[in-house]
Amino acid sequence: MDERQLIRKVLKGDTSAFAYFVDTYQDMAVTIAFRICENRQDAEDIVQNAFVKAFHNLHTFRADSKFSTWFYRIVYNTALSYINVASFHTEFVDYRELNNESQSDDWNPVAQMEEHERKVIIERTLESMPKEESLILTLFYLEENSIKDVALITSLSESNVKVRLFRARKRFAELLTASVQKEIF
Repeated sequence: MDERQLIRKVLKGDTSAFAYFVDTYQDMAVTIAFRICENRQDAEDIVQNAFVKAFHNLHTFRADSKFSTWFYRIVYNTALSYINVASFHTEFVDYRELNNESQSDDWNPVAQMEEHERKVIIERTLESMPKEESLILTLFYLEENSIKDVALITSLSESNVKVRLFRARKRFAELLTASVQKEIF
């Protein structure tokens, strides 16, 4: 069943059909919220509020974009509103560890250790960047949204997203290089 059919079911009163959207988009929504507020508990609260808003406003969803784009926009706006009201403390979250149920049977400790180190380095680099740049990299590379979708989510023009993405990639490379060099020497 595709998302449009599920949306129609929810709008007709089958509220259990909304569980699909929660299961599908919760992890990335928490990552997006975390990139903005820098606190896992607050990010989870933001996502919960965003799901409630999405559910109550599902009738306003137009199928001219993907549901994920529409929903991530709600998460983004909810997070921005939230940080304007409260102060936050930084906490590490690895978005890939949020759904750790699918582990391979052929466990390779060396490969897993290397992958973990790679994730930690990438996460630390993203955390050291300005929030906006970190969020754009997350949306584009980790969530694999198009430039158009990132523009819709962040309310930026497509050309502005491209410019910020270019700058964010450049800063990421510089910070990553500096981090690796620091560890080597």
